[in-house]
Amino acid sequence: MNQRASSSRHPKDHATSRANARSAANRQHRKTPPSPRKARTPPPCGPIRAFSYGGGWQSTAALVLAAQGRIDFRRFLFANVGDDSEHPATLRYIREHAAPYAAAHGIDLRELRRIRRDGTTETLYGRLMREGSRSIPIPVRMSNGAPGTRSCTADFKIRVIGRWLKAHGASPTNPATIAIGISLDEIHRANARRHEPYERIVYPLLDLGIRRSDCPRIIRSAGLPIPPKSACWFCPFHRLTTWQDMRRDQPALFTKACHLEATINKRRAHLSKDPVYLTRYNAPLADVIPTGVPLPFDESDGTCDSGWCLT
Repeated sequence: MNQRASSSRHPKDHATSRANARSAANRQHRKTPPSPRKARTPPPCGPIRAFSYGGGWQSTAALVLAAQGRIDFRRFLFANVGDDSEHPATLRYIREHAAPYAAAHGIDLRELRRIRRDGTTETLYGRLMREGSRSIPIPVRMSNGAPGTRSCTADFKIRVIGRWLKAHGASPTNPATIAIGISLDEIHRANARRHEPYERIVYPLLDLGIRRSDCPRIIRSAGLPIPPKSACWFCPFHRLTTWQDMRRDQPALFTKACHLEATINKRRAHLSKDPVYLTRYNAPLADVIPTGVPLPFDESDGTCDSGWCLT
């Protein structure tokens, strides 16, 4: 009787035994070293493929190459910093030549703008001239001639395009493929472009070995006129010859640039800050660019289409 009693166990005892067995198994599992993690692979490129279009030589040549099927981009995004800010010649070229050419070849050339939270449009010139503004988002030249800190490219180009990309599904796990029109002779600028997590940057002109000097030939092959250099009309990276041409051919626009420079310095004087200028010669624009006088050689070239704006 005692032997039978000892071999007969209560169901509760069986449950305790099973729990102890599971606990032992769990302890053994914890002693097993974890398997090595697999290396992370970059997410696949998303369905969005777009060319960041600036309206200058390189990006217009890229538009022609896309129409010819030599590069695989059917959408071009133009971040317009403002009709009051972009050079009038650039806007005229895009609307009279580039946009109709794109439409005729089934390419979506889309114009984007910076939109505030209240739904209104902000322009770069409007921000500069806003009453009481202390912001100078353009690379004005400091007293030593060096360009100051700027945010115009990030605020009015990169983020504007980025907002559109994210609104259309681009994300870190589904990045858009964005093409930049940097040519072979400017390859050193390719690595300067800041990569956002929702995009993957490519350089199709580099892949084809195209130089800036090749672009006019490519553009003419499509029956298009050569576009002017793209830049804001008040860009401090203008060559002196560009300013001189503006003073001669577009005196009202030149006067407007002088007024912008004077407005910025009037505000800086109230803040007891040194003046800044739109050229690197530490003097007001009207004094640096006299009429009918030969200018010193200036090899600088900082327009949007040559990579400074990195759109």
